[in-house]
Amino acid sequence: MHHFDFLVLGSGIAGLSFALKVAPRGRVAIITKKNRAESNTNYAQGGIAAVTSKEDSIELHVQDTLQAGAGLCKEQVVRTIVQEGPARIAELIQLGMHFSEREIPQSNGARELDLGKEGGHSKRRILHAKDVTGREIECALLAAVAEQSNIRIFENHLAIDLITSQKLGQPGTNRCMGVYVLDTASGQVETFAAPITVLATGGCGKVYLYTTNPDIATGDGVAIAFRAGAAIANMEFIQFHPTCLYHPKAKSFLISEAVRGEGGVLKNIAGTEFMEQHHPLKSLAPRDIVARAIDSEMKKSGADYVLLDITHKPAKFLIERFPNIYQTCLKYGIDITREPIPVVPAAHYQCGGVRTTVNGETDIEGLYALGEVACTGLHGANRLASNSLLEALVCAHRAALVCAAGELAPPARNIPAWHSGQAHNPDELVVVSHNWEEIRRAMWDYVGIVRTNKRLQRAQKRIANLQGEIHEYYWDFTVTNDLLELRNIATVAELIVACALQRPESRGLNYNLDYPEPNEEWSQRDSVIKAQLPKSKSPAMAAL
Repeated sequence: MHHFDFLVLGSGIAGLSFALKVAPRGRVAIITKKNRAESNTNYAQGGIAAVTSKEDSIELHVQDTLQAGAGLCKEQVVRTIVQEGPARIAELIQLGMHFSEREIPQSNGARELDLGKEGGHSKRRILHAKDVTGREIECALLAAVAEQSNIRIFENHLAIDLITSQKLGQPGTNRCMGVYVLDTASGQVETFAAPITVLATGGCGKVYLYTTNPDIATGDGVAIAFRAGAAIANMEFIQFHPTCLYHPKAKSFLISEAVRGEGGVLKNIAGTEFMEQHHPLKSLAPRDIVARAIDSEMKKSGADYVLLDITHKPAKFLIERFPNIYQTCLKYGIDITREPIPVVPAAHYQCGGVRTTVNGETDIEGLYALGEVACTGLHGANRLASNSLLEALVCAHRAALVCAAGELAPPARNIPAWHSGQAHNPDELVVVSHNWEEIRRAMWDYVGIVRTNKRLQRAQKRIANLQGEIHEYYWDFTVTNDLLELRNIATVAELIVACALQRPESRGLNYNLDYPEPNEEWSQRDSVIKAQLPKSKSPAMAAL
């Protein structure tokens, strides 16, 4: 058993920021299921939205966020995060983060931040490091973490389930006491105990067949929080990024919204622009509108993709501004300076998640959730581009302040060891891979950009049937990385469908042909699901 003061599940911007801020208070364990740099943060291309220009204002950023959120944002949360953003950006720069700069015209060589513009933003406010912003932030934070003797990183460790007082049959308020974790290298299950546990596990893009997310994005945090009894909110709002590279050999490569921010234009395969028929902002409309427009255009033409054309910009500018996109596309035989990029929508961001305050607090004592895994109310029904990294920074800071203000209880000592099934089955990998593909295909076909009640009900039945097989394997066989991720992705799929069926309207990212208009009764109303846990002293049975 490992005893720490703070457990952080995940090594992206939220988890690393929190760990750095609480390290002076006590010993911190960062548990990450792959290597320490593998996170959704690492793949973020666009940047961080924050007010750093005299031409911009806090109020404009707030209003842009509320507009994108389609009546579901919590305004006070939006104001708090937008107002505190610039200070957190300054801290990140002090830590060693270098954002792209440009020379100020007629200033004798003086430089300023090169601010980008993305869909839904009324001003240029996106701080970026060319088109590899997330990677640069990850490097800066990991370098700072490496200098902290109080932080220990456990790589290739995957959380199985949270350990809570309610699962152990203890009376009183449900509180988190730690987590059971699979060491994927050794196959052993280890117990981590701490008074404070933080979920910073990112999103669930891999629940869909096509996604911009890395393979790690299997919704682990949402699933384990749900099984522990935490409230889950607004999972129906899955953002589909409009422009993922379409190529048979390219896997999950995002074409940043910044390409459209710099003048990229969407066209159908005949070379005709089509966005002006859907929104006044054309190719810079909010993501839900652009994704639906592309989906509609593909269905009308029968094509597998549309085109994103930025060839009218100078080649030198494109190569310098988008070096990663340029080189990756070139690897697949596409020269973005000479020809349009074939693109298709793909699952990108989870706007719902574990319901929290702006300080990251959940309804389980001692359990916090930060970043994409959390639902603070910032994003509402549709995330404004590049607000996600901002949310992670601000909420991690606020959570750290709350944790630093209170007295830390000693880690629990009476936690029982994990008991796993002992059987092995040569067919396990076949069953896991088949169920994995079936869930992802069902979600793409029935719970995608455009939905109907009938499609949602079909998905619900299929996922319920698959859950039976998954539970059988989970209890009877030794736990493995693949089995745990399958279990989590099935839980998340179930939650997305259940939340979508709760909402009898179309709002933001949830577009249902049976309810094509917003319903005012559901403005400012969350879709919330909470598991009814059995009262059991067995942590294994209570995890059901």
